[in-house]
Amino acid sequence: MERNQWESAAEAILFALGEPVEETRLAQAMGCPREAAARACQSLAQGYEAEQAGVRLVRLEESWQLVSAPQWGETIRGLLSRRKPDKLSPAALETLAVVAYFQPVTRVVIDQERGVDSAHSLALLLDRELVAPCGSLDAPGRPILYRTTPVFLRSFGLSSLEELPPLPESGLNREEGQPW
Repeated sequence: MERNQWESAAEAILFALGEPVEETRLAQAMGCPREAAARACQSLAQGYEAEQAGVRLVRLEESWQLVSAPQWGETIRGLLSRRKPDKLSPAALETLAVVAYFQPVTRVVIDQERGVDSAHSLALLLDRELVAPCGSLDAPGRPILYRTTPVFLRSFGLSSLEELPPLPESGLNREEGQPW
C-alpha cells in the first residue's frame, strides 16, 4: 500500500502515542485540516484491513487508535495474562453497566440502582481505567460524576456508546429520572 504524507504522519503519531488521539489534535500535530487527518486515518484503517495486517486503526468517537488485529487477541492476551486479571466480578460488571447506560452518574445513583454499596467496584473500575470522573453535580456536597472511557469502548469492541445494546426494561428511566 502506497501511503501519502498525511497517512504516514498519522501512522507515526498514533504509533508513538499508543493511545487514542482526537482528530483535532492529530490534525494540529500533522499541520493539516481535520478533514485531511480524518481521511488519512480512514485510508490507513482500510489499508490495514485489506492487507490483513497485525494492527488495525479504529475510530473511538472523535479519536483514532492503533490496536492489534482481532485474530491475534488470544496470542496477545496469553502474553499479557499476568499483567491484570481479565475478568471483572459480577458486582463490577453491574456497576460498569449502570455507569455506561446512565452516564454521567453519581455513586449515590449507582448505589440506588444496584441496591448495595458500590465503592469497591467503582474503585476497581477507576483503577482499570474503564470509568473516570467527569465533573461534579451542582447539588449539595457536589458529588462526583462518572463516565466510561475510551478504554471501556476498546475493551468491549465499541466505536461509540450508541453501539451499546438496548437497555432492558427496568424501574429506572434515564429520560424521566433525576439529573445526574
